[in-house]
Amino acid sequence: MQPNLPASRGEQSRFSDDELQLIEESLQYLRTFAVVAEQGSIARAADSLYRATSAVNRSIQELEQRVGCSLFDRHARGMLLNRMGESVLIRTRRIQEEVDQALDEMLGASGRHSERQHLTTLLLNGRKLMLLVWLARVRQISSVARHFGMSQSGVSMFLSRFEEAVGQPLFQRMAQGLITTDRGARLVFRAKRILAELRHIPSDLSAMHGMLTGEVTIGALPLGRTHILPTALAKIVSQHPGIRIKTVESPYESLAAGLRSGEIDFIFGALRPADKELAAEPLFIDEVSVVVRQGHPLLQRTSLTLADLRDMPWILSRQDSPSRQGLEISFRDIGLRPPQPSIETGDLAILRSMLLQTDCITAISLQQLGGELSNSAFATLPIGLEKTRRQIGITTRAGGLQSPAVSAVVEAIRQVCISRE
Repeated sequence: MQPNLPASRGEQSRFSDDELQLIEESLQYLRTFAVVAEQGSIARAADSLYRATSAVNRSIQELEQRVGCSLFDRHARGMLLNRMGESVLIRTRRIQEEVDQALDEMLGASGRHSERQHLTTLLLNGRKLMLLVWLARVRQISSVARHFGMSQSGVSMFLSRFEEAVGQPLFQRMAQGLITTDRGARLVFRAKRILAELRHIPSDLSAMHGMLTGEVTIGALPLGRTHILPTALAKIVSQHPGIRIKTVESPYESLAAGLRSGEIDFIFGALRPADKELAAEPLFIDEVSVVVRQGHPLLQRTSLTLADLRDMPWILSRQDSPSRQGLEISFRDIGLRPPQPSIETGDLAILRSMLLQTDCITAISLQQLGGELSNSAFATLPIGLEKTRRQIGITTRAGGLQSPAVSAVVEAIRQVCISRE
């Protein structure tokens, strides 16, 4: 029987009442599970939790039913974790670390025991965590109420309870909607990390059953979208149909924020400067080329220099992209101001169409135009741009624990990169 803990859903999905209950109860059961694992006994755990032995035993049974496997070996002298239980305990401890961090950030190390207990109870309530995340995302109580099938007064009451536990507002009520306060943003960050750890439990357990399942969210930067990433994902879909993959296409800083919070599992594309919170794995070196359509007037020129291209109509990526920055450095190195693009876009479809219809030129990795170059739709100009050389690879969160499904996708990308050499 395969694990069936709920996985997080995309922004457009709507949680059913059963799914919300499963997520909520999963977190609460994990708290009891951790104490039983530590005490090695239902009875001792019940004493520690000030709960009835039957209630603790029922919680463990319910959790095991939801994950589809036993987590303990039962002995006359107590409860001993099995391999499945050890795997779940790793995620449970990581969840508890996030809860502890949230308690310290919200209440301080000197917070009263009762205050910490109250906030802990809220943080181990899956429904409330998802409501908090969605309030920060859509910024409208009415939208969150519709999404979760609740009344607006019910959502407002939930928020009031969280703010009462924290002792400060988590959102500012503005005409344009809810805006997170600094404290609210920190709490939402911890909530996302807790839900991310919960999301990976099904994949961890499925791998022990001999199958790879689970959800993988990839931050996809432009370079990998045309060939490398689709090739790797095609292999994964063929070999592991139980893995569900979502790609997110956004500027790097937005993807990095999602990576830090656990909403994104890794980023594939051009690597950025070192960041203590993120870990970079270089896979290959790429260099930008100057590309035009076939039949472009510049292709008739017998000799060209970078200076000859200064006043041409350019289509360029965003100014903070590595390829754009490398191009601008190349111009400055020869004493020229960088060109101002006629069109600035990160959309490859727009770039291709404009190149085909106009005399615009662009600076782009050939990885992104492989098909068009092979069928002679575009051509490269003989201009060297050594300053645009950059490392391409995978960026992960330092200290993060990849699920087996995530690891399989990362390895597939590595293999595609190796095969291209």
